Amino acid sequence: MTTDLTTFDAPARPAPASRPLRWWRSGAGSLPEVRWALAATALFAAGGLAQLGGAPAWLWWALYLACYAAGGWEPGLAGLKALREKTLDVDLLMVVAAIGAAAIGQVFDGALLIVIFATSGALEAVATKRTEDSVRGLLDLAPDQATRVDADGDEEVVAAADLRVGDVIVVRPGERIGADGRVVAGVSDVDQASITGESIPADKQSGDEVFAGTMNGTGALRVQVTRPAGETVIARIVAMVEQAGATKARTQLFIEKVEQRYSIVMVAATLALFTLPLLWGTSVQDSLLRAMTFMIVASPCAVVLATMPPLLAAIATAGRNGVLVKSAVVMEHLADVDLVAFDKTGTLTEGRPYLTCLRVLPGTAATARSGSEGGVRADRLLALAAAAEQGSEHPLGRAIVAAAHHQRLPLPAAADFAALPGRGVRARVDGRLVEIGSPAHLLDQTAGGAMSGDAEQARQVVAEVEGDGHSAVLLLLDGRPVAVLGLADRMRAGAAQAVAQLTGLTGTAPVLLTGDNPRAAARVAEQAGITDVRAGLLPQDKVEAVHELRRQGARPALVGDGVNDAPALASAHAGIAMGGSGAALTLQAADAVITRDDLSTVPAVLALARRARRLVVANLVIAGTFIAVLVAWDLFGELPLPLGVAGHEGSTVIVGLNGLRLLRDAAWKRVPLEH
Repeated sequence: MTTDLTTFDAPARPAPASRPLRWWRSGAGSLPEVRWALAATALFAAGGLAQLGGAPAWLWWALYLACYAAGGWEPGLAGLKALREKTLDVDLLMVVAAIGAAAIGQVFDGALLIVIFATSGALEAVATKRTEDSVRGLLDLAPDQATRVDADGDEEVVAAADLRVGDVIVVRPGERIGADGRVVAGVSDVDQASITGESIPADKQSGDEVFAGTMNGTGALRVQVTRPAGETVIARIVAMVEQAGATKARTQLFIEKVEQRYSIVMVAATLALFTLPLLWGTSVQDSLLRAMTFMIVASPCAVVLATMPPLLAAIATAGRNGVLVKSAVVMEHLADVDLVAFDKTGTLTEGRPYLTCLRVLPGTAATARSGSEGGVRADRLLALAAAAEQGSEHPLGRAIVAAAHHQRLPLPAAADFAALPGRGVRARVDGRLVEIGSPAHLLDQTAGGAMSGDAEQARQVVAEVEGDGHSAVLLLLDGRPVAVLGLADRMRAGAAQAVAQLTGLTGTAPVLLTGDNPRAAARVAEQAGITDVRAGLLPQDKVEAVHELRRQGARPALVGDGVNDAPALASAHAGIAMGGSGAALTLQAADAVITRDDLSTVPAVLALARRARRLVVANLVIAGTFIAVLVAWDLFGELPLPLGVAGHEGSTVIVGLNGLRLLRDAAWKRVPLEH
């Protein structure tokens, strides 16, 4: 007899409140780029207020020029250094354009340009520093010390970095394992979600592999070291994140990709407009005026504003709706995504086990001392199991107790409680000996004699439950198997709908990449509507899977939450982390963070990014048209300086306002979710 899977589901919990995300705070104030950008912004704001307030011209001119100095000296110096290497970048061009604007009275325009570029450089510096800090912080997962056992059995505490292959260490209950190795003695359960992503602790006994940084459960283990400290899985995660981060650091906004050619053409044209007329007898003042007019109308202010406001407005709108996008480059990458890959545990699922079924074995009505109705027998058995598990710290035990509380079952008192590491628990409840735990271990003690038939039935039911992708737990009463309990992680609300929306949006069905076992992965994939499932992946395997998708021509976004996802998040075209449940390193390695763990925001933010890209393209067309018309007028006619400035400012205002349309609440609601 099987109790329905939904019978014991605990009520859905509200999404966990997002914990403070510190990636934009820690250490930012110590960066000189940030200090100079803040100073330039403050001086620009003060100058603007003074100008609007009717202050003397010398005052607001002085404030604007101070803004020039604060925000422009660093990009100007960098541009001069690049010039020494025979390259011309847009930073130097912007400083020259700003100085040129001030030379003909347009000091406000130049100051605005300086602030834009100083702020952009500061954000890039903060992002780089936080990535470096988060990678270093990952090593904190592995303990600094370990207890080594020598040949005589004596114990000594040594630095984990000093462990050598072949050393044996003792790992006591509740300790983190100090090295990658293989169990040589002891039985326990180990929470290795940080490496494999498994939501349920794995039973470990002699011969099983364990990883540095994972948490030991209730038993003591002796582990023989198989890898030196520099080659552990956790150390390799560090190396992979650093490598992927360095690769991503070279990416740039679209406008920056064409800066070299544009800079050369603009500088050459400005110099030509100044020098050539002099050869024809034109006065220096007239030549300078024409050249400065050209520099103003050809300067990429409108082009910069064509790119940044839509992207920044999209970032702000996404933030209001629970998605933190870390930069404009990231928003561009999100717009390019054509395939989404999901982690399983903590991403598509909630990351903790729930009781999903209780299979009562045939002939246990009398044993359970209850009536003839299957539901009554199941309730009675659940109450006995929960009573025995009340003293357990194991996640499966807590899930059983939670299911009983949800059913409002009265739990009798338990006596003689004992936790058996790697096996389960044992207690006396209402005068009955209740044992609940690993089927493999419990069935060994019932395999002989009169109980052999019961053991065989139990094995069949266990195989069926595990075949459905659930973790099976066996319940014994007075040494006789009476029920099999199935436990599994639970899908997040809206996961299947998000998968369907992403399929329609990108034109490609999402992929599941998980370190969990194939049966559990297949069960979740079926519920979510995913057909491409890759299970049993270690962190380096996930990175390789992402690289394979990219080699196939895809631009994948990966959605994950665990430390084991961090390298793959950094390697993906765009990495998206679950903020409520995500590990600290994962939040740093990701390009965007879902603060409320709401999967419906994934298709929404991708659609918003695509709309922002469309606005960028439209703005570039507008800005390019204005520049082309004004430049042609200046080259082939007589463009009055006030009219050139008005046209330049007009194009800047138009593209700026067009981009800011994405700040409206309707921008998030109207994002298309159909391909």
